[in-house]
Amino acid sequence: MSQEVRVRFAPSPTGPFHIGGARSALFNYLVAKHTEGRFIVRVEDTDRKRSTRESEENIKDALKWLGINWDEGIDVGGPYGPYRQMERLELYKQYTDKLLAEGKAYYCFCTPEELEAEKQEQLKDGKTPVYSGKCHHLPKEMIDQYLKEGRPHVIRIATPPDETLELDDLVRGHVSFDSNNVGDFVIVKSDGIPVYNYCVVLDDALMHITHVIRAEEHLSNTPRQLVLYHALGFTVPTFAHVSLILGKDKKKMSKRHGATSVQQYKEMGYLPDAIVNFLALLGWTPDTDQEIFSREELNQQFTLDRVAKNPAVFDIEKLNWINFHYMKQLDAEQLLNVCLPHLQKAGYASAAPAAEEGQWLKDMVWAMREHVQYGAQIVDAASVFFAENYAPENEETAAVLQEETAPAVLRMFRDELAALDEVTADTVQPLFKKIQKGLKVKGKFVYMPIRVAVTGVMHGPDLNVIVALMGRDKVISRLERSDLF
Repeated sequence: MSQEVRVRFAPSPTGPFHIGGARSALFNYLVAKHTEGRFIVRVEDTDRKRSTRESEENIKDALKWLGINWDEGIDVGGPYGPYRQMERLELYKQYTDKLLAEGKAYYCFCTPEELEAEKQEQLKDGKTPVYSGKCHHLPKEMIDQYLKEGRPHVIRIATPPDETLELDDLVRGHVSFDSNNVGDFVIVKSDGIPVYNYCVVLDDALMHITHVIRAEEHLSNTPRQLVLYHALGFTVPTFAHVSLILGKDKKKMSKRHGATSVQQYKEMGYLPDAIVNFLALLGWTPDTDQEIFSREELNQQFTLDRVAKNPAVFDIEKLNWINFHYMKQLDAEQLLNVCLPHLQKAGYASAAPAAEEGQWLKDMVWAMREHVQYGAQIVDAASVFFAENYAPENEETAAVLQEETAPAVLRMFRDELAALDEVTADTVQPLFKKIQKGLKVKGKFVYMPIRVAVTGVMHGPDLNVIVALMGRDKVISRLERSDLF
């Protein structure tokens, strides 16, 4: 491309940073990376009742955690700031004054009651409710008088009638709208604050945004924005409206589907590389069957022409599978860092583990790594070492202890374990063979009853490792509580 690609992510700081917002940010970021363009982050904070700096910090922290860093915008700066809308009000006013002077916008003094009555009348006639435009041609003297009186008013754009508003969307194809269904909409509210559609057009145009990549739900805003681009004389950017993210029940992602904010996934111990990999595949289809992508590979391969129209389904099992792949790339120290906060919250680790405890925790999480898809799962995996009230997990497991040879196996293992000078994974391992030979039983009739008596489950990490981590005293205590002595 000859023109530098400039894309933006412009969240409203009105609550926790939704996973769908993270996907939009990522798609913009990847387009910028692929084209060697610029990625801008600005804040749409004109909703003064709901916007908070706390939410803004949450968004920034989440983006940084995901490794989605921006070239221009809040905190970073750049040539087209400020990057918060409430700091751009004077700039918006200049363009509003220009539109009013050119007759492309006008004051509207209609009361809410008048507007509601007009709307109901149109609905009764089966029409799409749009403002009638009755304030469009008020005499200047009347307007001046009303303004002098301080009469409440808004400012509306004069939408040209009988026009087709159209665009070629990079995801949805050719899209067109009838301007008669748009009407003369409000661009500045009665409190003097410009509305979203007005601000976003001015911001995109003045920041030289070339591509607007956003969620499909914004498609309904596009006709109004096209009206504004034309009225202001700005070049219309290229649009790409990305499909919604649905739950597995094919309904829009919500709390009923589980965690919806980036912060929640961070707190559950998911890895940022895994989240980025997963989000990239929500709507984008590579040209191979590859599913695990490094960041460099995503930067190289991601293009909008492979973004599907169909909604993307958020499959938590796939996310867990991807995250498990990245978890397995961690070394023991890194794995402990991911798991430790969850162990501490569960009371399984002290707030500041000393050297001996830290080493035990590291060895334990490493032993359980095949059973931990994300950090928080370590709590269930590690409970075997801490739970005092445990029992065989089901009837099939309990039946293992009913085998004829089980009592003898458990007794011999207890005695051999008690006789060891030192209990380590290496010293425990030979005991199983010794019991096989001594009692003339097959391996599974040795391993299974010991595992069930000690852990309550039939599967898990190597038994010698479990025994060594649990320690001689606790293992013997559990063996003797199995009611087979």
